[in-house]
Formats: sequence, C-alpha cells, structure tokens
Amino acid sequence: MGARVARMFRNFNLENRVHREISKDKPRAAPRHAAKLPPSAGSSEAADSVTQKSAPLLDLLKSVYVESSDPAAAEMTKEVPAAKEEERRPTRFSLPGDAYGLVELTDVPKGKLTIVEALKALSSHQRQPHTWTPEKVAQEYYLDLKDTKAVLEFFIPFQVQLIPPKTENAKKIKDS
Repeated sequence: MGARVARMFRNFNLENRVHREISKDKPRAAPRHAAKLPPSAGSSEAADSVTQKSAPLLDLLKSVYVESSDPAAAEMTKEVPAAKEEERRPTRFSLPGDAYGLVELTDVPKGKLTIVEALKALSSHQRQPHTWTPEKVAQEYYLDLKDTKAVLEFFIPFQVQLIPPKTENAKKIKDS
C-alpha cells in the first residue's frame, strides 16, 4: 500500500516537470586552457627539420660499418657426412589393410620401431619370455639393450586385471 502512495507522489505532474527541465537553457561549458600545440606535419618548421642535413650526424653515419651474413645459407653449403646419416632397416611386420589410417612404412631407422613391431615384440616377450629375452629383442630390432630392458620391464600390453567386487552377491566374470 505504501508503494502505491509513493509512486503517486513520484509521478504527480511528471510531464510538466519534464517540460520545465527541457526548456531551461543549457549550461555553458568551461573554457579550455590555452596550450601550445605540437607542430603539425604540414607546418614549415617540421618540413624544414626533416629535409635539413646535419653534418655531425652525417659524419657519425659514415663511420658505421655493418657486415652481415646469413647463417642459414652457410649451413646449406656444408655437406652432411655419410657417417652421420641414419642407417635404415626394413620393417618386419605390418598390419593387413589400412593400419589405423597410418601410412604403410617400408623401412625405419635403426634403433626405432613402428607401432606394430613394438606390439609384436612386447607380446612375444610376454608369451615366451625364455625365448624372447631382452637381448634377443634388442638384436632382432637393432635397439639399445638398456632401453629394451626398461621397455620390457615397465610396459606390459594387454594385461587384464579383475578387481573383486566389494559385495559377495555381485555378478562376477567367469574365468575360462
């Protein structure tokens, strides 16, 4: 109820008050402070200072000598020694068809494996650890023995672990 009364007094004679405010003279803006403006690009002083030669600056410019060379061009002229080129070996295994959208590789650098070869080596070692020892895998794929031992020890593909349920009546997967 109080809001209605307040709104009535607030809106009382609103149009007359608005017209009175609009018809008042506008206040004048304060005068701006007189300041010296910077020389514009079209002024004669700026044009003269740009075209004028300065003898001391010209002497300093003549004393500067710059010699540059392109390091990329120097590297391109050097020939790569044949000993540093990577030796390559043919791939041992490949997937039939399009291998997951990857380009079929025919050879790889020594010391590297394709995904298919890595999975084949890991699964062979997992199935037959006495036959496929780390030394044999390293020799077969031209790998470093230390890296091969680390990969075979810490990377175990296709290992399935069944976590027992918390309750006895939960459904279990039967081992076959």
